[in-house]
Amino acid sequence: MSPAPTPAGSPARSAATPLAQGRDPLTRERDHLSASRAALRAMREEVESLDITDVAANWVNARVLARQIDERIKALADLSDTPLFFGRLDYLHAPGADRAEGAEGERFYIGRRHVHDADGDPMVIDWRAPVSQPFYRASRKDPMDVGLRRRFGYTGGDLTAYEDEHLSDPAEAATASKLLQREIERPRVGPMRDIVATIQPEQDEIVRSGLSGTVCVQGGPGTGKTAVGLHRVAYLLYAHRDRLARTGTLVIGPNRSFLHYIEQVLPALGELTVRQATVDDLVAHVEVRGADDAAAAIVKGDARMAEVLRRAVYSHVTMPTEPVVVVRGSRRWRVPAYELEEIVRELLDRGIRYGAAREALPQRIAHAVLVQMERAGEAPDDRVQDAVARNAAVKAAVKAVWPPVDPAKLVLRLLGDAGFLAEHADGVLTEEEQKTILWDRPVRSVKSAKWSTADAVLIDEAADLVERTHSLGHVVLDEAQDLSPMQYRAVGRRCTTGSATVLGDLAQGTTPWATRTWEEALAHLGKSEGVIEELTAGFRVPNDVITYASRLLPHIAPGLTPVASVRENPGFFEIRRTSGDAEVVEACRELLANEGSTGLIAADARVPALTEALAAAGLPFLSPGEETTAETRLTLVPASLAKGLEYDYVVLDEPQAVVDGEPDERTGLRRLYVSLTRAVSGLIVTHTGPLPPQLS
Repeated sequence: MSPAPTPAGSPARSAATPLAQGRDPLTRERDHLSASRAALRAMREEVESLDITDVAANWVNARVLARQIDERIKALADLSDTPLFFGRLDYLHAPGADRAEGAEGERFYIGRRHVHDADGDPMVIDWRAPVSQPFYRASRKDPMDVGLRRRFGYTGGDLTAYEDEHLSDPAEAATASKLLQREIERPRVGPMRDIVATIQPEQDEIVRSGLSGTVCVQGGPGTGKTAVGLHRVAYLLYAHRDRLARTGTLVIGPNRSFLHYIEQVLPALGELTVRQATVDDLVAHVEVRGADDAAAAIVKGDARMAEVLRRAVYSHVTMPTEPVVVVRGSRRWRVPAYELEEIVRELLDRGIRYGAAREALPQRIAHAVLVQMERAGEAPDDRVQDAVARNAAVKAAVKAVWPPVDPAKLVLRLLGDAGFLAEHADGVLTEEEQKTILWDRPVRSVKSAKWSTADAVLIDEAADLVERTHSLGHVVLDEAQDLSPMQYRAVGRRCTTGSATVLGDLAQGTTPWATRTWEEALAHLGKSEGVIEELTAGFRVPNDVITYASRLLPHIAPGLTPVASVRENPGFFEIRRTSGDAEVVEACRELLANEGSTGLIAADARVPALTEALAAAGLPFLSPGEETTAETRLTLVPASLAKGLEYDYVVLDEPQAVVDGEPDERTGLRRLYVSLTRAVSGLIVTHTGPLPPQLS
């Protein structure tokens, strides 16, 4: 590797980086950047100038085409503070060409999107293209026919440095990339950014895994699992764009603050069509205005509830006891009760959705009538069958035998009627469990019920039993360790014919029903064949901080491998005993003297007092999900919302209060583990009372 790059204007040099071509290498790279930006502008202007007036066949096609053009224009935006390319590969031979002696190599600039010149020749290659893969995976052990890998350093949008690795030169010693380390440790201000310039080989393998398979990524704090999941979506959209354009993609996060934090990653990579949602968004059949205690939520979230709901839904089917008589003109056609029962039992045995079977039943009855007509010498056609299916007698029979089911009303009855619940939970839930989920008093209507989030998931399960949920092509599920089995089923319904990327950390499970094993989670998701990968290299959390937080692992997730920080900067870490909130505010003010963002994380019950203390001190602050600005870089974060967020510096207030704020010690210690690992550069732990003994 050539010497580490020095600050702006002082490029690293080596024997393989000639300077005798009139301009130094850094100037030439800056020229290529300028030319690439000009080419991108030309690409955008070309799309903007398209005239579709006489192209579309009708107004519908015109509107679709206009929307596609608009999305293309947005995708070609040049973000001034985002590098257009971040690396360069000099191949020894042209990729795919015969590697005969004397064959010329090729040079490719690797960036966030493809850029070509007026002749169509590439000036920047999309990082997802196969030819870009060696930028992430090539090594001296396996150079992948790369002679030189160059990384670029930027200040804002200006190219200021470069760094070379001559992978095929055995005389060059292997050293750590200073630019790579600098990019990893760059201050975090504003929303989450992409990691496209710093993807590591083990991360790249996950990112580029195929669309057909489900991947589950176990990753401790700072291992980049969220970024890996988002980049995997971007890669799949690149490699399978036509298919995913038809079937759709979805990113599921734990809460709105988290989604707001990550929402700029995919647009920065040129992907604008990926929908983002929480699990609560997916199952929003009713307004959630209530909350369950932990015991009730655990039972309602148990996978056994699926069987209770299935029984309850199909209990509405009753076997016919009377024949159906269809009158057409002067003729009467009679379908006896035993034949109707055969039709009903056949539909039940097929195991199709309740609603689909209900729609099929009148056609099956009509078919039985048509058989009789044919035996009588008539020649009925499909129009006759449809008319018979709409006959009043047939409709009445269907309503009596297979009545419609409203999912919300069904769950309302289950939770409010002890007898109805006991009938369908017999042998599935214990009597104590049934009492746990029963409402104290019956509720009059769906609208008046104070539904909980767990109730909404039950309604979603019932709705799927009645009518199949639409399946997407790919779903990314982040912070998955906090989902209940029933929530996993709700997500799984959204990708029954597609695949999923599941991201999480068992040690950060902070719900009483948190995931115990990923094998179990994948089974509830309906993806038992999914591959489980583990990321253990930490790129975000400083070594001193992650080492301290890892003291909790034996108590919260004894089987997990502790994260090993690969950062050269050990970070700032201090534990302070304080006498009051004023000293906590002073710690925040001290950290704000550094570059980047600062988070004050505290137990939810402590937030009101700290809000008053910050206001009294005249220190402005934000709520989670709000974007930091040059004037306001402090965010006050309730511990319950800290998961998935990151700040350059963190003040963690009263660790024991964070533990005590949860229903049990294990969940509290997991919440504390999350809170301890939100810092990128430094952490101050403040406390007036004793620290949790597990941190000793």
